[in-house]
Amino acid sequence: MGEQEDRRTAVSEARFESLLDTAADGIIVIDDTGRMLVFNKICERLFGYTAQEAIGQNVSLIMPPEFSMSHDRFMSNYHRTGERRIIGIGREVSGMHRDGTVFPLELSVGEAKTADGRQYIGVLRDLRSRRAVEQRVSQLQAQVVHMTRLSAMDEMGAAMAHELNQPLTALLLYLQAVARQVKACHADGKPPSDKMLDVLDKSVQEAERASHIVQRMRQMVEKRDPERATVDLREVVNEALDLSEFVAQGATVTIRRVFGMTPIHVDADATQIQQIILNLLRNALEVAKESEERWVKVSIGSDDRSAFVSVTDSGPGFSEDVGKSLFRTFSTTKKSGMGLGLAISRAIAQNHGGDLMADPGGNGQGATFTLMLPMHRPDDAEDDTWG
Repeated sequence: MGEQEDRRTAVSEARFESLLDTAADGIIVIDDTGRMLVFNKICERLFGYTAQEAIGQNVSLIMPPEFSMSHDRFMSNYHRTGERRIIGIGREVSGMHRDGTVFPLELSVGEAKTADGRQYIGVLRDLRSRRAVEQRVSQLQAQVVHMTRLSAMDEMGAAMAHELNQPLTALLLYLQAVARQVKACHADGKPPSDKMLDVLDKSVQEAERASHIVQRMRQMVEKRDPERATVDLREVVNEALDLSEFVAQGATVTIRRVFGMTPIHVDADATQIQQIILNLLRNALEVAKESEERWVKVSIGSDDRSAFVSVTDSGPGFSEDVGKSLFRTFSTTKKSGMGLGLAISRAIAQNHGGDLMADPGGNGQGATFTLMLPMHRPDDAEDDTWG
């Protein structure tokens, strides 16, 4: 009976060893002190240590130094309180090769109670190839996003030129008036008058106005990598509205702003969010200028989880057939345009963890497009640890 049991044990161990060696992912088993008990061949390739070198060592051997202390702290906390940070959940962590290279890993952890005490089985997947693909996709998307911004600025170019011409013309006239008064004062031997100083102040204001318009346009069209930060959604939308009002003035469309007084913070790339708002506004203005009332309403609000920006026009709404292809790439009802605007806008929103939705309106109601974004929650931040 003893020999038969030994054979079964040997077979089980052989199967377990074979499973470890043929697994596509790294597998590590540690005890409740963090000492490594199993270290399969994929782990040898991932971290540069042989199983013989790793087994018996603390798991911090394959962690970046800044994370090993946190891991020990969370392990101790789990044993004391039972609070799980990763066991049975999984998350992305950082691993460290023996040559010091730090790289991203996807880690899933399971717990087993054995005769030798609690043990933890970690399954590790190298994320470097996935990150390389994601980075390339991000670069390609950034190029497409940049193209759509250029397209938007091209369509708004005539209105922008008109708006820039106004402050620059005013600036020229003011400076000509100042020059005449300076010559007159010089001939009479009198100091500059208050009127002259007032004209100079107006000249400066017009110059600043022109500079502000140019700066906004430059921010929209310049090519750069996405940069996310915590921003007040009201300020981001206000800047986009200021830019769009140049077009609205030429179309005699009123833009109504429905904002609260409380800041609404989101984690976002402000320029990309403004690109969405600009695209929605351009579409709404185009529809509204053909309607009888000619207005566009922009509303901003939030609940406990999400912030939203809604753009509603005074038009007739759109049909169900149009709605089915609204966010489809290269689908457009415009005579000119590539049909990328709404598709790219939704992609940007979803990359931010949000979405872009449309209410078709109709029956006397205009269409409404709503951008949803997750609210900024600083308390949700977690350390990048293995604990």
